[in-house]
Amino acid sequence: MFFKSLKRGAVMALGVCIIGTSVAAADFPTRDIRLIVPWPAGGGADAISRKISNIAEKELPKSIYVENIAGAVTATGLIQMTSARPDGYTLGVLTYDSVITLPRGKMVAGYSLDNMTPIARITSEADAVVVSKHSGINSFEDLVKEAKANPGKVRVGVAPKGSGPYLSVIQLEKLLDVDFNVITYAGSSSAEAEALLSGELDAAISSLGDFSGIITSGDAKGVVELSSVQNETYADVPTIKSKGYDLETGSFIVLAAPKGTPPEAIATLEAAYKTAYDSAEFQDWLKQVGVTPAWLGSDEVKPWMDQLQKKTFTLMDQLNL
Repeated sequence: MFFKSLKRGAVMALGVCIIGTSVAAADFPTRDIRLIVPWPAGGGADAISRKISNIAEKELPKSIYVENIAGAVTATGLIQMTSARPDGYTLGVLTYDSVITLPRGKMVAGYSLDNMTPIARITSEADAVVVSKHSGINSFEDLVKEAKANPGKVRVGVAPKGSGPYLSVIQLEKLLDVDFNVITYAGSSSAEAEALLSGELDAAISSLGDFSGIITSGDAKGVVELSSVQNETYADVPTIKSKGYDLETGSFIVLAAPKGTPPEAIATLEAAYKTAYDSAEFQDWLKQVGVTPAWLGSDEVKPWMDQLQKKTFTLMDQLNL
């Protein structure tokens, strides 16, 4: 009799827990949501994440606040995200390094995409070559001519080895049959922007959106975008395809939550961000900064990430990277 009562009590307790969880998910969110951006403030990923979150929170009864936790090529912030309670109140931003660089190099213990639930891809940004006004380079042709005339002299800034821009510059050297003086910068593209401003670099590779401020001011100029599709915002920047070369590289913004986050919470967040994504405010802002909108929902983003990994790892094997 005692054991039957104990068993009945355990079942009732489990039922209460399940009901309580369901009610909590149905009421989500009841407090503010934390979005971890694993890059310093001021970069492209930070700006995009803040902009869309400011619009998305209008669809929710609570706010979404951004916290910048940089370090270990995004791993520091994202491990904090995956270590949080999987209740929908802590989210993270994934970029190229989160999906490719870290898994490829197995760089940080405890970091794994398997610990995350992707919510959506927001943007896709082609890499571009941007030159400093101090460099004397004014076009793609100038860049190639200068690099061929002075092997190893043209200073090109990129993110650290294994990153998307680093892979881009290696491919670009092979494609153009040139040798650049490749200089790596940890952190966001803001460090490269400062180096372009000071004349420390002749050129840098990241998205045009990342360098929008110094391009608008006239301190830097985009000379080619590593894409086959013309950027409508920067119509004066040619695609590398238009120059007779095939090379498409770039980064993206993906939102994710800890593994085990309730489907109801994921659905609520996805809907809020999709409404924000579709808004005229966000779409107009993306055009201003030269970033390409590229939504993929929760059902599509994981297969896309898996395919991107497979394709990129194969290329890295071929280049011995």
